[in-house]
This record gives sequence, C-alpha cells and structure tokens, in this order.
Amino acid sequence: MRYIVIGAGAVGGTIGARLHQGGHDVLLVARGAHYETLRERGLRLITPGSDQVIDIPATDGPVPARDGDVLIVATKSQDTVAALDPWPRHLPVVCAQNGVANERTALRRFERVYGMCVWLPALHTEPGVVAAYGWPRSGLLHVGRYPYGSDELAKQIATDLDRSHLVGVTSTEVMRWKHGKLLTNLTNAVEALCGPDPAARPLLDQARAEGVAVLEAAGIPYSTPREERELRGDRVDMRPIGGEARGGGSSWQSLAKSSGSIEADHLNGEIVLLGRELGLPTPVNEVLQREANRFARERRRPGSMTVEELTALIGARSAYGFR
Repeated sequence: MRYIVIGAGAVGGTIGARLHQGGHDVLLVARGAHYETLRERGLRLITPGSDQVIDIPATDGPVPARDGDVLIVATKSQDTVAALDPWPRHLPVVCAQNGVANERTALRRFERVYGMCVWLPALHTEPGVVAAYGWPRSGLLHVGRYPYGSDELAKQIATDLDRSHLVGVTSTEVMRWKHGKLLTNLTNAVEALCGPDPAARPLLDQARAEGVAVLEAAGIPYSTPREERELRGDRVDMRPIGGEARGGGSSWQSLAKSSGSIEADHLNGEIVLLGRELGLPTPVNEVLQREANRFARERRRPGSMTVEELTALIGARSAYGFR
C-alpha cells in the first residue's frame, strides 16, 4: 500500500514523515517552494526529541495510480476540490482535515471515502520544514468510513499510523469525533485575529456555545473534550521545541504565511450555515467568519486585531439582530 499525502504541510507532512519512518511507502504532494525544497533536500521534521531530514519522494502533481494507493488529503478545506480533481476516482480517499464537509465533497467524486479526525499539534511556515509538537507520539488520529462504519482498510490505516509514532484509532462514528473537533476549531479564528490573548476567553466560550446549541438543535452528535483527553492520555502531550511553544494553529498559520485564504468558511461558517437553516442566530461565529476572511484577503498579520475591537464587532452584530 502506498500513501499519497496531498498537502504536505503541518498535518500532512507529519503524517507522511511518520508513516515513512514506520517503513511505509509514502509520496508527498506539495506546491511551489515547499515542493522544490522537498525534492532537493528532503523534509526536515523537528519534534521535541529529534531534528531529522527525511528523504521522502515528492511530486507537485498527480502520478500514475498503482494498486493499493490511498489518498490522504491534508489540504485546507477550501482547497479540497482542486486537490482531488486530478486523481483517479477509483482510489480510496482519507480526509485528514478540519471541518465536516470535506467527506461529503469527496463522496461526490470518489466511491470510498474515509474521515480522519486529527489531533496533531504541528507548525509549517517555512518551505521544507515541519515542526510536530506532540510527545511521545505526534498525534491522535481517528479513522472511519464515511458517512459511518468501518472496514478492513480503515483498520489497516489505523494500525499503520499506530505503528508509526502516532496514535491510530478505528472508529465507526468518525464524524461524531470530527464534529467535536469542529467545536474546538471554532476558536481558531479568534487566535488568528487577536493572537493568544487571555482576555479573549469569553469570546472562545461564546463561539463554542453557539456551536453546541446549533449541533444539538440539528440532532448532530459530537464528542467532548473530556473524551478526547481520556483517549489521548499521556500518549500525545504538546511540548515546546527548542524552548518555544507552537506559534499558532492552522488559521493563524494561514495568515502568517499570507496565503490569501483561510478555512473559516468551513469552521465558523459551518455553524453559521446550520444556524441559518435552523433559524438560529450565530452572531459570534458570523463575525469570526467574516473577519477571518477579510484578514486573509487583505493579507493582514495574525494577531493584529485587539480583543476589544473584535468584541465590539460582535456586539454590534448581535444588536443588529438575526435576519
């Protein structure tokens, strides 16, 4: 079995590197300067306990498919369609992404689709370099068939991950875990806009509370932070690298790299969409979605909005009312 990892950034680079170190056949798919560096020098994987350059095959586009190929999509959600379109549609697809809409998008095009709920603290802001902060294993990954259930391939993927410095778990309800992760990711936009400011705690709580209310009204099950902590235990603990903590999450990294796009439409926007369908107001997530997209579009620096400014924008939207 060959793992083709589409999007070799923080998450994809870590998964690909760990699978390669575990003895598996891996091909990384990347673009631009990141691809050129991977091709010429290999991938530098930095962890709390090591700093290695790993020679992993890389490409910047589709390659001829082989029997046993598995696509692991680790791009941002807004890039899913473009990332998958060039690949043969008989291949199985694993969505190792934040958000809960990617699997349905993939299922329009591919018959066999798997969800992967990713808890993997990593950073990628420099071509050819990925820092993975999880210790002693780099991440906790649930794998299951979409929309529900499991099969032999899901079990094999989870086993391969678990034997490759990761915690791999097969789940028959992977989307429940992914909806639980979605609630956690609603706060990504706050961090991207305002940085890690303790004063933002009320906004984090409000964003999650809106998400919980909408999921419960929709009858959508979700996992809890307690479940995740109990399963993770001491197997994946986030530790500093070189004495420094991780700079920020995935949305913060998108702004730090001035990529021009951000995944807020698939995180906060998912709650906004469900709220509109159900007739429920979601002013906090609506403002977070809007402002995160504006920051990405204008290539604003992460953390360049104050908590007071963001709070005022949310207050104004709440006062305006739900329409």
